[in-house]
Amino acid sequence: MKLYIGNKNYSSWSMRSGVLLAAFDLPFDEVLLPFDFSPGSAWHRQIAQVSPTRCVPVLVEDDGFTVWDTLAIAEYLADRHPEHAIWPRDARQRAHARSLCAEMHAGFRQLRNACPMNCEAFFPDIGARLWAEDAALRADVTRLDAAWSEALAASGGPYLFGGFGAVDAYFAPVAVRLSRFSLPVSERAAAYRDALLAHPAVAAWVAAGLQEQQFVPEDEPYRRSR
Repeated sequence: MKLYIGNKNYSSWSMRSGVLLAAFDLPFDEVLLPFDFSPGSAWHRQIAQVSPTRCVPVLVEDDGFTVWDTLAIAEYLADRHPEHAIWPRDARQRAHARSLCAEMHAGFRQLRNACPMNCEAFFPDIGARLWAEDAALRADVTRLDAAWSEALAASGGPYLFGGFGAVDAYFAPVAVRLSRFSLPVSERAAAYRDALLAHPAVAAWVAAGLQEQQFVPEDEPYRRSR
């Protein structure tokens, strides 16, 4: 089984699937396709060979069976590995966790657009300016804080439903965003953010992102170089 990913420094969607596989110690080969969005680049040729949507991540089994969406990958892994609580065992908690993943998948657009994932850079001044000026960003973070706090209050933490699962892998890139842009959240949400960043699978991903030397202009609205 292979997981094709983009740059660990930038690719939040790749991070979700990569962290999930690593957190449960599932066997897979990681294949990095470095971002290069210029016309005719190797990236375009390589991703077209493995992904019908030409997006990462994409999971490819040894027989060629392909799963190309983060939610679908999480569901596929949960089906293949019922011995692991990738989703909560309780039916209502499971539905709640899936609802949160779906909300992240389709929503929080201003947070994602204004604060792109960047493991290597810190933008506290930009975060403060965005927080002061951008009502849509504040609304996204307020909703995020409420969603996290509700789940944590019910489960007792340290992760949203007690133990680490797919929903936590889904929010790992958000923890990076909140940290790098120093966006304000409640004490309970901040503790969860820090728990995510300290998880071995998340910390390993971020550490690998820090080692990358590539600068991708399309993912760098606030810098001209690393």
